[in-house]
Amino acid sequence: MNKFFASVALLALATPAFAAEKDIVDTAVGAGSFKTLVAAVKAAGLVETLKGDGPFTVLAPTDEAFAKLPEGTVESLLKPENKDKLIAVLTYHVIPSKAMAADVVKLDGKSVKSVQGGAVKVSVDGKTVMINDAKVIKADIACSNGVIHVIDTVILPPKE
Repeated sequence: MNKFFASVALLALATPAFAAEKDIVDTAVGAGSFKTLVAAVKAAGLVETLKGDGPFTVLAPTDEAFAKLPEGTVESLLKPENKDKLIAVLTYHVIPSKAMAADVVKLDGKSVKSVQGGAVKVSVDGKTVMINDAKVIKADIACSNGVIHVIDTVILPPKE
């Protein structure tokens, strides 16, 4: 998560050509407003995976999205003994293909399988795109190995 998610402010300023030269991790790290996500990606040991060839679509929660979780949730997930749970949460935010906004809007009412194995539901209402209960607040941040869509809520995998 270190370089996995880019800051909304920096991403808004980045040109598509510039962003596309960096992988998902480097793009996110450069943004600076995804500190929690970056820390979680590092703790989960997913940095190298997310720097891989992909393509990936990353649904990147902001620091504010992590702050909405119940108190102590993030701290608990970052403990070494909870690494498997952390990996499950993080990989639920990754789709194993590149889906730009134009592709996503065609998926209204459908579910898409995440890297974690669970499905995320896509809902489109006008210009508003929801992934489960999370609103996409910035779309199509192009990276060399995929795309980042910034979301306002951490989505949790279904309980087994």
